[in-house]
Amino acid sequence: MIGFIIAGLIIGALARLIKPGKQNLGILATLLLGLAGSVIGGVIANLLGTGDIFELNVFGFIIAVVAAVLLVGTAEAIAGRNKGNSQIRR
Repeated sequence: MIGFIIAGLIIGALARLIKPGKQNLGILATLLLGLAGSVIGGVIANLLGTGDIFELNVFGFIIAVVAAVLLVGTAEAIAGRNKGNSQIRR
């Protein structure tokens, strides 16, 4: 379980480094997005027969980072949209 959390932090941090621009995400959001990315990567690797969902291999790791980059971009867009709506209401 601790390894899963550490992998989530690493994947989330890599995703934020790869994604251009400044993200207004805290460490908890980075961890959660990294964990979600690692689950997605593990599931895809498992479906393709390259490993188990809890066994992070190179292919699963790459897919996990790509998924986390997409999740960071989505979270950033949602946060920006909500922030923009609150400014309009004022």
